[in-house]
Amino acid sequence: MSRALAAIVGGAAGAVALVGVVILVTWFFLCNNRSVSRTSETGSSDPSQVGRPPGVELVVRETRRFEIEELSLATKNFSEKNLIGEGKFGEVYKGLLHDGMLVAIKRRPAPPSQEFIQEARYLASIQHRNIVTLLGYCQANGQQILVYEYVPNGSVSIHLYGAGQVTKEKLEFKHRLSIALGAAKGLAHLHSLSPRLAHKDFKTANVLVDENFIAKVADAGVRNFLGRGDTAGPSSQVTADEIFLAPEVREFRRFSEKSDIYSFGVFLLELVSGQEAAELLSSDSNQNIVEWVYSSALLVYVFM
Repeated sequence: MSRALAAIVGGAAGAVALVGVVILVTWFFLCNNRSVSRTSETGSSDPSQVGRPPGVELVVRETRRFEIEELSLATKNFSEKNLIGEGKFGEVYKGLLHDGMLVAIKRRPAPPSQEFIQEARYLASIQHRNIVTLLGYCQANGQQILVYEYVPNGSVSIHLYGAGQVTKEKLEFKHRLSIALGAAKGLAHLHSLSPRLAHKDFKTANVLVDENFIAKVADAGVRNFLGRGDTAGPSSQVTADEIFLAPEVREFRRFSEKSDIYSFGVFLLELVSGQEAAELLSSDSNQNIVEWVYSSALLVYVFM
């Protein structure tokens, strides 16, 4: 690695450390002041959370069941012009409901199931400023559909390094710090629930920003809808998504709050450096940012 590149990455690592301290302090404050989230309620059907300390109690409310005709009309019969992306759950469409509300509609081919309805009701109970709200669901014509609030300013990944960036200039540091804090609050809320809910797919592409650059964590708990076929690839083939997964997840699929925090650390690296974590640092390097930080930490440990 050249000296110039080392200086840049070193500076980014220092900035990450600074932001990390702020995040950890905020995280500690939030986790010890859960009463602040009195208006936020949710839960999870994850049985692995049994026996955890009590947090924000689950109050599952009735969730809106959309009719397929309404969603078809909102998306102009799921037109390609309304297609705005594709995630783990399926295709994502921008829709306009008859009451004038903009929504993001995610659909996938799947047979109807009561489990889908129950999980949708759990996740729709989440109400928090820094979490994208699930508004309702639909099961019809061999499809499962989730309807979310529409967040207009796109994902943080698009602003940082995406093709056809939304903004011509890089995000200012004050925006990055605000986004980091907002994303931390969203994750902290999920982890404060009783039973606790692990996100399981936290990454830069799943942190959205509204018109005021308020961060909103997207796709919380969406992996709960997916079957056992949703597995991480071999550790020797680290994709852009897999680099956010903690080692115990890649090897044993052990999701937890701790694995979310690992993913959050990778998110911070991308947020501060502006570089995609899976990309190599340079043409003559076989390391990405995460590997470089890990190896540097080992060197510091050895020489301490």
